[in-house]
Amino acid sequence: MIETKDLYANLKKYFNHDNFKPGQKEIISDVLDGKDVLGILPTGSGKSICYQLPALMKEGTTIVVTPLISLMIDQVRELKAKQIRNVIALNSFMTWQERNDVYKHLSTYKIVYISPELLQHEHLQTTLKNIQVSLFVIDEAHCLSQWGHEFRTDYLRIKNTLKLLQEPPVLALTATATKEVQDDILNIIDRRKVKKHIYSIDRPNITFFIQSVESRVNKLQKLIDILKTYQLPTLIYFSSRVEAESTAEKVRKHLPHLATTFYHGGMDSMDRIAIQQQFMNDQLDIICCTSAFGMGINKKNIRLVIHYHFPGDIESYVQEVGRAGRDGLSSLGIILYSNDDIDIQNYIIQQRFPEQNRLQHIEKLLLQHSGGKFLPIQEKISLILNDDDVHLQFLQYHLEKHGIIENNKIIEQQSKITEAFQQISLHIKNRYQFKMNKLQKIVNLLQSNRCIRSSIYEYFKSTYERVEHCCSNCGFSLEEWQPKETILKRNISTENWKEKLSKLLLIEE
Repeated sequence: MIETKDLYANLKKYFNHDNFKPGQKEIISDVLDGKDVLGILPTGSGKSICYQLPALMKEGTTIVVTPLISLMIDQVRELKAKQIRNVIALNSFMTWQERNDVYKHLSTYKIVYISPELLQHEHLQTTLKNIQVSLFVIDEAHCLSQWGHEFRTDYLRIKNTLKLLQEPPVLALTATATKEVQDDILNIIDRRKVKKHIYSIDRPNITFFIQSVESRVNKLQKLIDILKTYQLPTLIYFSSRVEAESTAEKVRKHLPHLATTFYHGGMDSMDRIAIQQQFMNDQLDIICCTSAFGMGINKKNIRLVIHYHFPGDIESYVQEVGRAGRDGLSSLGIILYSNDDIDIQNYIIQQRFPEQNRLQHIEKLLLQHSGGKFLPIQEKISLILNDDDVHLQFLQYHLEKHGIIENNKIIEQQSKITEAFQQISLHIKNRYQFKMNKLQKIVNLLQSNRCIRSSIYEYFKSTYERVEHCCSNCGFSLEEWQPKETILKRNISTENWKEKLSKLLLIEE
């Protein structure tokens, strides 16, 4: 067992910290003892050290599965700034040759960041089998449950990878997971004897404010009024890429002195990383973004998180509003709520899954080609799904799960194909209802007169503090918020962003 003095000595050596934040020491101690661990800590509480320190202290390599390229690049950049050099982010920015060169020397890295999709590549899995993987980390572990069942099904294949790697110890970390989601995470990775470290996710320095608006015009005007009053580092969340772009343009028009831009998943990857780094470096003041922005971002002085559209569940809201006030200073989470926004979330949920008539069409196609090869008809299936890659990935995962396709061959038993599609349809029905129940809970929160803080944290069965500036349902008004002044000092840089990105990607020099 590791000595306490050694923990503190290594914490000082690698991160120049004298003390651990609540939960870090307990999680790290169990990880170093080789236990499987589920850690739930509030946003901004330093979850990364919970695996980074053990990785540096243990023999072998630590694999960190993380959902976003920008997140892994940011983590590697921060570690290298601390002179921790033997870390790498494997991602799509690398050429095949660059990635292959890393594979040849993979055992020399202490920490390897990777997406769940790249983790399934056969070449990488073969390489991982031949090195000592001492710890397997799932960062933002709620994504297993929140995304894995629908549009990132490679999360559901992680348990197969763990078997391939001879079942290394697992550390799953997140800031938001109900008891239901915790159980789902552990079921997906097939781990039962797990040490749980669950801490209150309350952020007492964040005040919650819900503003009901009657129309789109009123909502935009309210947003402009807020931004005129509080000219602070701000994230504005949208459920629509189009509205994120158009609103950013309108904000620039009304407040030209504020550096404002938009960010969403449909943008070029290089542009997205550049925008994130500009925001981190105080070169941008306001980001109009979708949920694609912000996960794991370690910008401490974000003061305002405004939801122009509310998200589809309370977990997502807590994740997003938790990006405010990571320095512990007073910050504000505002939801501009309109009944029309419910229709947006209904539409998003409906689009998560293939339509029933398309499934019936695909079932007939597979029945016609039973016993044949799958790859030649994959393009036909894609056309039936309107070239929706997410729906294709979803369907292919479930066809493999039910044994309908294996080694590029469609099963010959037609009755089994019919049975599989019945199970897939049932799964879609259950997940749709699950999502709708989640939506109803956040709508109830928005329409209730109860304390917003208590409603949020009771949902997670988490404790919380009674604070003076609690929420709009407890009498707080925008006029009384007086945050500590944050002067927007821009770090204007003339360095070409392509040059800067080449540094950010941090391929070994």
